[in-house]
Parts: sequence; structure tokens; C-alpha cells
Amino acid sequence: MPPVVAECAHLDEIREVEPSSQGCYECEQSGGWWVHLRICMTCGHVGCCNASPGKHATAHHETTGHPVVRSYEPGEDWWWCYPESLFFYVDGAPPAPSHGTGN
Repeated sequence: MPPVVAECAHLDEIREVEPSSQGCYECEQSGGWWVHLRICMTCGHVGCCNASPGKHATAHHETTGHPVVRSYEPGEDWWWCYPESLFFYVDGAPPAPSHGTGN
């Protein structure tokens, strides 16, 4: 059973967002590469995961304080709250935007 979404105290900072790019924004600018992508649910910044050399999704959180990201990978519906180190799902949320589906 997925974790209960009510445990995240930062849901009020989630917005309808447009992805900043189809790949990691910073890696695209610098010629870097990534493993998986995350999208900031406050502003739409697309950054790479912590398994990627740049760790740009986490760096974006640390710079902006934006608390919640969502997977930007095809078929993945999970969310992550940085301040609470909380992995969760949002019941009834629309499918995640994904670089693999052209959304």
C-alpha cells in the first residue's frame, strides 16, 4: 500500500507546472548526462536524480527551498518531499508529466 499523502505538510506548495525542459535543464546547458529525472512541483524545473553526477533536482531544492518533486520518468507516479524525506503517492493525481510521452 502506498504511503498516505496526508503525512506531507508541503502539499500547499504544489502547483500545476510546465516542465522547464525535456531533460535535466542544467545537464543540457553544460553537456552533462543524467540517470533519471525529477520535476519540481512548485515551478516545473526538471533536474536529474541523485544517482546522476550533477544531482540537479536536489541542488534546485537546496537553492530554492521548493519542497516537492515528482518522478519525470515514464510510468512512475511517485512523489518526494525533501524537508520530510517522505516518499509518497497522491491518490487521484493526474499522470505525471514525462519526457518519454511528450507531455
